[in-house]
Amino acid sequence: MPNSVHLTVATVVYRNGAFLCVEEVDNGRSVINQPAGHVEAGESLIEAACRETLEETGWRADPCYLLGLGCYTSPQNGESYHRVTLVCEAIERETEVIDPDITQVLWLSETELRERQGEHRSPMVMACIEDYLAGTQYPLEIIRDYR
Repeated sequence: MPNSVHLTVATVVYRNGAFLCVEEVDNGRSVINQPAGHVEAGESLIEAACRETLEETGWRADPCYLLGLGCYTSPQNGESYHRVTLVCEAIERETEVIDPDITQVLWLSETELRERQGEHRSPMVMACIEDYLAGTQYPLEIIRDYR
């Protein structure tokens, strides 16, 4: 069993009836995910979420609130992923996609996401959408940065 834990961030961005998503390749399979990725050394959770959203989608995002925390163990590699998900507002499309693993940026409705559930990278994708639709939210101040 792997002996590492991964700290990741993701963003739920909703605009005009659709959620900002990415299509990426994971273990040779095309999957759908929210903009997400690993927190890098020296950056806060909020900085990481904004950076990942920009790199993966080209959209500059403004964090509004914390949606939740999740943990998932991948059946492919046995690694544990701890995910912090923020809800963000899409501000503007600023750049082209920077991350070479992203094959497509998508805006998908709730219905489209449900129809494509078999393509989700993990169960956390739909769980976060359901939390968002249920109105789950925590203030960003709950995330403390002691640097």
